[in-house]
Amino acid sequence: MGKRKLAFAALRHPAYRVYLPTSFLTMTGDNIEHIITYFAMYQAFHSPLLAGYAVISHWLPVLLFGLYAGALADRFDCRRLIQTSAAINATAQVSWGVLLLGGRLEVWHVVVLLTLHGFAALFSGPATQLIMHDMVGREDLQSAVRLSATARQLGILIGPGVGGVLMLTVGPGVGLLINAMSQLPLAIWLLFTPYTGHLNDAGRERRSLSPRDVVSTLRQLSTSRPIMAMVGVAGLSALLVGNAFQAQMPEFAEDLGDDDDGHGYTALQMSQAGGALLGGFALEASGLLKPSVTFGILCATLFAITVMAFAGAPSMEVAVVLLFLTGLFRLGFSTMAQTIVQLEAPPAIRGRALGLFSSAQMGLQVGAGFTVGVMGAVIGIHLSLGLSALILAVGTLVLFAWYKGGEVPSSKPAAS
Repeated sequence: MGKRKLAFAALRHPAYRVYLPTSFLTMTGDNIEHIITYFAMYQAFHSPLLAGYAVISHWLPVLLFGLYAGALADRFDCRRLIQTSAAINATAQVSWGVLLLGGRLEVWHVVVLLTLHGFAALFSGPATQLIMHDMVGREDLQSAVRLSATARQLGILIGPGVGGVLMLTVGPGVGLLINAMSQLPLAIWLLFTPYTGHLNDAGRERRSLSPRDVVSTLRQLSTSRPIMAMVGVAGLSALLVGNAFQAQMPEFAEDLGDDDDGHGYTALQMSQAGGALLGGFALEASGLLKPSVTFGILCATLFAITVMAFAGAPSMEVAVVLLFLTGLFRLGFSTMAQTIVQLEAPPAIRGRALGLFSSAQMGLQVGAGFTVGVMGAVIGIHLSLGLSALILAVGTLVLFAWYKGGEVPSSKPAAS
C-alpha cells in the first residue's frame, strides 16, 4: 500500500515557502496591470481592435516560441530568465505609467507595451516550473504546482479589487508605477537562492534549438503517451474554450437577468476563480491524489460538461454554481497535466517538454477567440460556447481511449 501524501507537502521546503508568496505578488501584480491598462486603453481609444490585440499579444508569443523558451530554460540559469521576465514586465508598467501621466499615450505605444508583456510571460513559463522542481523534487512536485496555480487564482480574485482601488485613489498612471514594484521581491530573492532549475540535471541539453532539434524533440516526446495525452488535453481545452468566454461575460450576465449595478456580472467573474481556489486548497489538504493521466482527463471532461451546462444555464444562480465547478475542474486537470509532463519528460529536455506544454495550454488560447468569440457573433455566444464545449468533451474521451489503448507499464510512478 502506497504512502499517504502529506497535505501541503511543498511547504515542507524552506525555499518554496519563500518562493510561493513572492511569486504570488508577481502574479497578483500581473492581474492588477491587466485591470488598469485595459481600462486606460479603453478610455483613451475606445478600440475593440486594440482590446482584441491585448488577448492575442498575451498568448501568441507562447504559441510561436514556447518550445524555444523551453530550450532556453534547459540551457541557461532559470533564475536569470525569470529575472529577465520581471525586468520586461516592470519596464512595460513604468512606461505605461509615464506615458499616462504625461498624456502622451499613442496607439503604437500600446501595441509595443502589450507585445512586451506577452514576451515576459514567454520567458518565465518553463523556467519557473524547473525552479520548482529543483526546490521540492519529484515527490512533492504536484503539491508545488497545485499551490502555485491556487495562488494564481487568488491573484485573479483580488487583483481587480486592488487595481480598482489604485485607479480610484492615485489614478492609472501612478497606480502602474506602484504596481511595477510587485516584480521586485521574487527577482531579488532569486539573486540569493541557489536553485538554478538544473541542480540535479548534470546531463541537461545545452544546445540551442535548431529546426532539426525541434523535430527531434517532438519525435522523442511523442513516444510518451502520458506526455502526449496531457499536452493534447491542455491544447484541446485552450483551442476550443480557453478563457475566451470570460470576455463574453457581460453578455452572458445580461442574458441571465443581471441588473444595472452589475452584481451578477461580478459574481460570474469571481465564481470560476473561487472554484479553482477552493479546489486547490481542498486537494492539497486531502493529500491523497497522485499524478494520474486518467484523473487529469476525467477532470477535463467534467470541465467541458460544466462549461456546456453553463452555456445553457436557465438562471444566474445556476450559472454561478456551474462556473464555480468549471474553476475547480480546470485547476484539477491543468495542474495534473503540468506535473505529469514534468515527471515523465527526460531530464535533458524537461524545459523543452514544458515549453511544448505551454504552447498548448496557453498559446492555443488564441484559437478560442475564434471558436467562441467569432463564431458567437455568427450563431450566438450561448450556442458557440456550448458547441465548443461539446467538441472538447468528445475530444477528451477520444484522447482517453487512445491513451488506454496503448498504455504500458511506466518506469516512473508519475502517471496511471
